[in-house]
Amino acid sequence: MQPVLVFCLFVTFWNLSSCSRSGIYIDNGLDQTAMERAMTRDEKKEMELEILSLLGLPKRPRKISKSPLKRSAPRFLLDIYKTLMEQDNDENNRAKRNTEVYLSGEEQHQIHESDVIMTFESSNDHVPSVRHERGKRLWFNVSDVPVAEDVVGAELRIFKSSGKGNKNPGIIYTVTAYQLIKTVNGEKELEYISAANITAGFVGWMSLNLTQCLVTWVAFPNSNKGIYLSVHPLDKPGHEIRPEDIGLITVKAEDEQQPFMVAFLKAVNSVKPRVTREARTKKDTFNGVMTGYSKIDMDNRQDLRRSCRIETLYINFKDLSWTDWIIAPEGYPAFYCAGECNFPLNAHMNATNHAIVQTLVHLMNPQRFPKPCCAPTKLNPISVLYYLDDQNVILKKYKKMVVKSCGCH
Repeated sequence: MQPVLVFCLFVTFWNLSSCSRSGIYIDNGLDQTAMERAMTRDEKKEMELEILSLLGLPKRPRKISKSPLKRSAPRFLLDIYKTLMEQDNDENNRAKRNTEVYLSGEEQHQIHESDVIMTFESSNDHVPSVRHERGKRLWFNVSDVPVAEDVVGAELRIFKSSGKGNKNPGIIYTVTAYQLIKTVNGEKELEYISAANITAGFVGWMSLNLTQCLVTWVAFPNSNKGIYLSVHPLDKPGHEIRPEDIGLITVKAEDEQQPFMVAFLKAVNSVKPRVTREARTKKDTFNGVMTGYSKIDMDNRQDLRRSCRIETLYINFKDLSWTDWIIAPEGYPAFYCAGECNFPLNAHMNATNHAIVQTLVHLMNPQRFPKPCCAPTKLNPISVLYYLDDQNVILKKYKKMVVKSCGCH
């Protein structure tokens, strides 16, 4: 009886502290998933480090103690994540959305242009006193923003309730954001950043452009003294009132109404996976799994030739015990390309003209000229939403991560 050809490869891990073993699981050809072999503790650790490096993280973020999706910032980024997923799954119907957040045209443009989206919750720390008394001061810790990345945009998102004493819902108020700065003599002053008009009867999220602030704070961290919010009636510019009087939620809010800043960033340099001496020596084990080309029992399957095609490779974040800091997705559907590029190269093999010529030359002199290789012809990005710490949440896009099609090259 000939051995059954393996069409799917799954990589899963179990916590080594439990009774279950970590291992490489494959489809045994009988619609069953069976362990091919157990992974050692060092192999599992190396795998985790490689994936973290691929995600651009020097180490695993610590466990998040608070409830994941009750706060406003993670909920906002989760809605953006859902939007990106719907665009990937339904490219012909971009208007179809099941998210709860409204995104303006400018925000959609910033999402499209950015590789990293970060949120920062407001804090009362490091807020200096100013000569104004009726406005509200907010401060955001943006020290985790990489200096090497370009700032596409940044905005303050703040929730407005119905407010108290607003008898006329048609009254228009101007909400202005100022950057707190220091003058030469050491006195604290305000620098205008942006403003937006809002009616007394409006209920929902409003935003203010803070791009100028973030660019300055990233370039000069010591200049981050926070922002100052000022509110006044549109027809009375000199009459400043408290933000709370019109319903703006600035402090002591419910989790889902906490103000936060969101930053849209574009990566200048792509992340390069770390390569260790130990990893380079494991050609038939660890690296073989990561590249998706398994040599399991290849000696017994040499007579079984198959055409170049896409195969399944899935890494489950739950099995890595990462679900406490990764919000979405549940795993990484990498896929991979495997199979032979034999003559004749059929249309479904997506062969290049060069591959066709190389195949003919190989037939004439197989010892000198190799056959074309089965490789990805289309790679899609993947978005990962995760906590950096208890206050900061990141949505990062990783380019060329998911194999969509294969061909002979």
